[in-house]
Parts: sequence; structure tokens; C-alpha cells
Amino acid sequence: MIVAIEGVLEKATPLSAIINVGGLSYSVSVPVTTASRLPKIGERVQLHTHVVYREDSQTLHGFTTEEERDFFILIIEKVSGVGPKVAQSILSKLSLEALSGAISSGNATLLAKTPGIGKKTAERIIVELRDKLGALAGKGVSTQKGMASPSGSAGTENTESDAILALTALGYKQAEAKRSVEKAIAELGPQATTEEIIRTALS
Repeated sequence: MIVAIEGVLEKATPLSAIINVGGLSYSVSVPVTTASRLPKIGERVQLHTHVVYREDSQTLHGFTTEEERDFFILIIEKVSGVGPKVAQSILSKLSLEALSGAISSGNATLLAKTPGIGKKTAERIIVELRDKLGALAGKGVSTQKGMASPSGSAGTENTESDAILALTALGYKQAEAKRSVEKAIAELGPQATTEEIIRTALS
């Protein structure tokens, strides 16, 4: 089992990172919260990982902290109907601290605001995880030691399209994603990074 990966960041998008380790390049799926804390291209990065095996594929998922990784594992293994894509969407929208608080307090309304999560699924998450959070409960997401500033570039022509692609990957319909991104850009201004746009669109 691959529990961590460390190497040189070759490429990054709001939902993925390509990391070169000893000449081999690994594609890692990441939530927006992790993408926003990646270093600049060409710098070293370390992510805590979990591999998801399927009959027709295997996907490496990466996170800035062990707590985020452990929450991801917990939710896909303990909550029926919540797979890696939905779990990544949840972690893209809410910080670990906010997720722990929502689950502990039974705030299904907050969880249900995540794309792909309806009220029933949100309630199921609360029921299944409330007593299993353990050490995760109340912990926030800290910045990984040695991590550099976010890699998202502001003011590029691809910023809007990258944000739209990320939202559609998280479950938004194309038209809805475009409207949300345009609204976020209007609110943040043209110099906003892709990650900032996505986080505002998800809020």
C-alpha cells in the first residue's frame, strides 16, 4: 500500500497533481483544498496517499495531511453510496475542521451543499461517522511543513476554463459550473487564482 509520495511536482490542476519520483511520474487525484497548498512547479512535494482499486482501474489519491487522508479512507469505507469521487468533492468544499464539526453537531444541511450529496446521504454520513471520527474530530487542516505557496496562477486565460472543468468533475452540470465560476470571478476580481475561484464557487 502506498501511504505517501514525495518527489518533484511536474504539473498541477485543481483536482490532480503529477509527481516525479526517481524518474517515474505518478498521477495523483487531489481535492481542491490540497491543490491550493501545492508548491510551485519544479519544487518538491510530499502527499499522504491512499490507493483505490477497482476492477478496471486504480487511482492514487493524495492529501496534504494524514488526517485528511484518514478521513477520506473512513468515509469511502464506512458510508454506503459514497465513493472516491464524492469523498473528494466533500473535501474540496469543506475543511476537515468544518467537516468534523458538521458531523459531530449533526449539521446535514451543510454537508448536503456539496455536489453529489443529497440530504439522505448527508444524514447517512452523520450516522455512520459521528462515533468513528476519533482523533479526527475537532482537528483542522494544517499546512504541510516545508510546503510552498499555492501553485495556482492568477490572471491566465485558462483560469476560468480550469475552474469550470474542476466543478464539472465534482458533479456540477456544465451550464451551472459556468455560471458559478463567472459569479466567483465577478466577486473576486480577474487576478483570482483557479483554486480561489473554485472555493468561492463551492461556497
